[in-house]
Amino acid sequence: MSKKELKLKLHPRNPHRSRYNFTLLADSCPELAPYIQLNQYGSQTINFADPNAVKALNRALLNHFYGVLFWDIPEGYLCPPIPGRADYIHYLADLLADSNDGQIPRGRGVRALDVGTGANCVYPIIGSQEYGWQFVGSDVNPIAVQAAQAVVDANASLKKRIKLRLQRDEQSIFDGIWQNEDLFDVTLCNPPFHASEHDMKSENQRKWRGLKGESNKSTLNFGGHAPELWCEGGEAGFIARMIKESVAYKDRCFWFTSLVARKENLPAVYRALEAAGVVQVKTVEMAQGQKISRFVAWSFLEPAQIDFWRDTRWRK
Repeated sequence: MSKKELKLKLHPRNPHRSRYNFTLLADSCPELAPYIQLNQYGSQTINFADPNAVKALNRALLNHFYGVLFWDIPEGYLCPPIPGRADYIHYLADLLADSNDGQIPRGRGVRALDVGTGANCVYPIIGSQEYGWQFVGSDVNPIAVQAAQAVVDANASLKKRIKLRLQRDEQSIFDGIWQNEDLFDVTLCNPPFHASEHDMKSENQRKWRGLKGESNKSTLNFGGHAPELWCEGGEAGFIARMIKESVAYKDRCFWFTSLVARKENLPAVYRALEAAGVVQVKTVEMAQGQKISRFVAWSFLEPAQIDFWRDTRWRK
């Protein structure tokens, strides 16, 4: 499937469905201009294998579409593709709308928890700017939290909408982050993909062999540090732990969700959800970068609880 076909599969409200207008983006962020080049068809593009070019593109996109005047990440930290991140947010809005007679809940009354927000803070930026939601972003890496906080502090439009919390226990996901008074309408997560650094490097080299015919390439154009890219048990293990922890907060969240990048991990995720005794499960497919991805959503709320939640939080 071509990039163009995948582009058309982005969410209808995703502002990144069409080709990048690099001239317009460079006007918003002059730093992007030196990275713009012509491809073999004479169209403007950038070298997506260059981390600096990708970072400049992200900075331009966040400025132009979301009004972010300052955005930066430390060298080597995850620099995610903005269109795929936006898709997750828009499909989450649809998920909430499906439980609210088709109306997307908007504004400060809606609260979301982004697990592993990273130094880039992209999910809270997009969700707060597109729908006015309040976000809590958590991360185990203090440098990532500090960098994300610097972005929030530098943008008046983000300061009242995004709060960041450091997860001090690397074995915990919600525990230690979820405070006593917290109610969240939705949680989101892009879990670590690999089970080890070795697995990550092996797969990255395989991809580069396919793209460039190079077997010794180890650089990731999107960057990333250990907790962002791998963990014990990989993606399936991380999500299983998240599901297990979610039971303790089952009455304090409407929808728990997580991306599931590997389709073959779905059966293990469903087994964990069944063991946890969830009431509802939904799987939503979407285009995520250059591949088809999906997220799984689960809720413990019974019908009477759903009505109460909707009436007290979304229909004030």
